[in-house]
Amino acid sequence: MSVKVLITKSYDELSKKAAEIVASTIRNKPNLVLGLATGGTPMGCYRELIRMHREEGLDFSEVVTFNLDEYIGLSPDHPQSYRYFMDENLFRHVNIRMENTHVPDGMSKDPRKTCEEYEDAIRKVGRIDLQLLGIGSNGHIAFNEPSSPFDSRTRVVSLSERTIKDNARFFKSIDEVPRQALSMGMGTTTEARKIILLASGAGKAEAVAKSVEGKITTDVPASVLQKHPDCTFILDEEAASKLSGKVTKF
Repeated sequence: MSVKVLITKSYDELSKKAAEIVASTIRNKPNLVLGLATGGTPMGCYRELIRMHREEGLDFSEVVTFNLDEYIGLSPDHPQSYRYFMDENLFRHVNIRMENTHVPDGMSKDPRKTCEEYEDAIRKVGRIDLQLLGIGSNGHIAFNEPSSPFDSRTRVVSLSERTIKDNARFFKSIDEVPRQALSMGMGTTTEARKIILLASGAGKAEAVAKSVEGKITTDVPASVLQKHPDCTFILDEEAASKLSGKVTKF
């Protein structure tokens, strides 16, 4: 098996293509279990999904969502929490039922139990149908940093210095970036029936190349996606710039 690669000319084209795949999957299965990611890369996809809902009647009323991760110590109304991000950038603008949206509780007094309950909730719906992913500059997916076991489940993780530095742009200072998070595990993530990974910009090119064409290793967590039966990387030209050209494109 190997990942499929779709190279687009721009971030806007990447976003529209990703949204088209999500929308088509929802139309084919209205009660879709959808895994969602945060960060700058998926925002264009979410904007396009909102447009499709408003202008084309894309119906989220039966969709169930699970987010990949959440910072420990940030409340749902904190502007940098991932619950706040999802509410502001997607959920409040479509007709999804808020009780069907799941984001790990970063304020939990028992994080381990919260992680177990998150896994149970995913199992109850029969696993994720379509998982949207981004990729970190060190190859992490969700907050699964290098050396994360490929069979890991939802758990408490410590963020690498590189990830803390990368995410500092969203905070007033690097000191405000949480050092830990709750993250869906690699095993949980790769059990999704279909995976779409989005990457934009030259800063992601090296991680993309290692993930698509390199050795499968926990040093590059996203490399495990090479073993997935239905995984597509949607890239803009900059993010694809270090690929050899021998990959399966469509």
